[in-house]
Amino acid sequence: MKKIEIQTVILSVLIVTGSMFTSNAQDANAILKQMDDVMYAPKDQDSKIKLVLIDKNNKEKTREATVLQKGTDKRLFKFTSPSSQAGISFLSLPDDIMYLYLPAFGKERRIATHIKNQKFAGTDFSYDDMEAKPYSDKYTPKLLNTEEDIYLLELTPKANIKTDYSKLIATINKSNYYPAKIEYYDKTGRKIKELNNKEIEKVDGYWVSKEMTMTDLKKNHKTKMIITTVSYDNNLSDDEFTVRKLKQ
Repeated sequence: MKKIEIQTVILSVLIVTGSMFTSNAQDANAILKQMDDVMYAPKDQDSKIKLVLIDKNNKEKTREATVLQKGTDKRLFKFTSPSSQAGISFLSLPDDIMYLYLPAFGKERRIATHIKNQKFAGTDFSYDDMEAKPYSDKYTPKLLNTEEDIYLLELTPKANIKTDYSKLIATINKSNYYPAKIEYYDKTGRKIKELNNKEIEKVDGYWVSKEMTMTDLKKNHKTKMIITTVSYDNNLSDDEFTVRKLKQ
């Protein structure tokens, strides 16, 4: 084969390969964006939840809480029972601002970036997990696989994102673009947590998981979050997402 022909073949292969990578990247971004659009579709939401903490011996502790969400960047989580937990609150705001309120101390505390990996109030959800921010704002996606019913995405943190996760693996339903499972990996590449979403259904036109279970694989401890009631598009005011409301 002549030199010019070899160069032409190599160039063609590079173009095709580059096109495939570009297409995969576009597909991955589109899939992740669709997932975010589904999960953050309501203008706002007001829900009551039951949390069940399950240890390695299957011993359970039950708590109750309320959650307010507005748009893609405001969330207020507040425990209502038992009495030992009532009033403990978490507020997530834009620009990576988060607050924790502990009634026993009587004042709010700004959550520093370097402790976002710590567990929230004894649950298996970290402050990072509780943050109100779309995945596409935090992660760069890569399409790993497409099967009959699901997409498999690898999510790696963007350069400006501070997190203890090296990557996430998201299993996304093709039928509704809601994540069925998300796996969390530490800096060494070891899978440390797994979130499973069950009872995914439409409520008032919006997809929601009625039961979410976060498992700490190292400690063999689980937190099950069950939505008991939820309502959408209540025209919640921004005043509901303030430090003053956090402490009430």
